[in-house]
Amino acid sequence: MSAGRKFDQGKLQWWLLPITPVEAIIRVLMFGAKKYAPNNWQKIENAEERYFDAALRHLMAWRQGEKYDPESGHSHLAHAGCCILFMLWFEIHRCGKKTHG
Repeated sequence: MSAGRKFDQGKLQWWLLPITPVEAIIRVLMFGAKKYAPNNWQKIENAEERYFDAALRHLMAWRQGEKYDPESGHSHLAHAGCCILFMLWFEIHRCGKKTHG
């Protein structure tokens, strides 16, 4: 019996994504969905600027030695990562057009 073939060149290699940090970000998303509403972050005015500021606040708190956000109990780095994902989402979906690159 010969070896099977699978054409997966050029496809995303999801195994490269470190799952544990992603789970930490998902916990932050769940906290936000419970506090506000699921996907409420998409409806914020001046979102990119506000999430940039929020990301920096979380990074500075972490840099100054505060590991966890006092309100949520989740990692400041997970909060910052979440903010950066939001900013990236807005960049990709700007003007309702998906961009690649």
